[in-house]
Amino acid sequence: MLPLPSAAKPLLLSFSVAFSKPTFQRALPILIGAILTFGRRTVTGVLWTVRSIAPGHFSSYHRLFSRASWSLWPLGKVLAAAVLELVPTDQPVRVAMDDTTAQHRGKKVYGKAKHHDAVRSSHTHTVWKWGHKWVVLSILIKFPFAARPWALPVLCALYRSEEQNRSESRRHKTPAQLARQLMAVLIHWFPQRKFVFLGDGGYASHELARFCHRRRRRYRGHATLVSRFHPDANLHDPPPRRAKKVGRPRVKGRKRLSPRRVVEKNRARQATVDWYGGSTRRVELISGCGQWYKGGQGLVPVRWVHVHDIEGTHRDDWIYSTDPTMTASQIVSLFTGRWNIETTFQEIRSHLGFETTRQRVVRSVLRTAPCLLGLFSVVSLIYARHVKRRGVALPQTPWYVKSEPTFADAMATVRQLFWSETILVQSPAHRAMTKLPPGLRRILLEHRSLVA
Repeated sequence: MLPLPSAAKPLLLSFSVAFSKPTFQRALPILIGAILTFGRRTVTGVLWTVRSIAPGHFSSYHRLFSRASWSLWPLGKVLAAAVLELVPTDQPVRVAMDDTTAQHRGKKVYGKAKHHDAVRSSHTHTVWKWGHKWVVLSILIKFPFAARPWALPVLCALYRSEEQNRSESRRHKTPAQLARQLMAVLIHWFPQRKFVFLGDGGYASHELARFCHRRRRRYRGHATLVSRFHPDANLHDPPPRRAKKVGRPRVKGRKRLSPRRVVEKNRARQATVDWYGGSTRRVELISGCGQWYKGGQGLVPVRWVHVHDIEGTHRDDWIYSTDPTMTASQIVSLFTGRWNIETTFQEIRSHLGFETTRQRVVRSVLRTAPCLLGLFSVVSLIYARHVKRRGVALPQTPWYVKSEPTFADAMATVRQLFWSETILVQSPAHRAMTKLPPGLRRILLEHRSLVA
């Protein structure tokens, strides 16, 4: 077994439950190499980085993704359990969900399709991207060393086009339906925890709201959904009590005014809420309650909120929660925390080579991207454990002073740990490095670990 840093050893060894012993001996160097590699995260590039600790023929490492027998579900459960250890049991778990499109080159790539690029598109211009769309669930963790929460991915699923599903005789699922499936898995794995799922407009469906409402009613507040709302939503009163047991019972009560009409007739109150980037902001709020109705799916009790940014940097927004007992300020503060998953997507692209893989067969496509998404959580957890033991040490320069670490600093620190405690210890080719003066060796390791 490879010598591993003390901050990483318990977590990395816990992943062995998903592999056989020979397969895990191939997976561990690939994982370490994915952390140490710069640029593209291809299998060949990773092997070139850790060639000194990767025994055996190189083809056995390529087969790890394309042919080896192992499953992502045990890995997701172990990773989710490790992340949930950082959330007190008496607090709800905030789970941000969103989808991201990874561009992929090549004509014969499994699951490749044309998707809307929300990052480069605007209200007047639409940009399309060819690649894979991944629906991701990330748990928001408030680390002691950071002002804003970090969104740590734990589960993801590939969205397949209708044409792809039709050719494979599979029922087509929308991104919201894939998110519901991942939500159900997370609830099933941890039935004792309470979850608050945070989604943008793409996940503001009545179907997801009804899913969370049914589990909230059955498991006493087990799942809550906070997402964007439509100002002209169809709201009603609860159905009246039946006076006589004759005829079909009513499904809904008296129709209520739409949220837009309520906002037009009422004055807003000011409140201070948590805002994007870990800050706070003064906003104007108007809220109301009602039963959200959709034909054939029934009623869902919701509390909606209209948010007006007093500073005028953000447009007015409509948000709702399937927990009517929440206050308007709580709903807005929860929803703005969802934006941290967008930061995670950007950092995964910049520092983990999310769009640089070259897999094209079915198993490789379905395994590589989830592993890179999970690698973000693995690096963050290792860094958090290292900081807990040794404190925060930020690289400071006279012209650039940092007040708190970013994921780039976490990546550089974890790289130094693996270089000094794994690569240089295990590989005979690097033993001459230990003979250098400590100051020079530290400078070389810092330079080799800086994020490109």
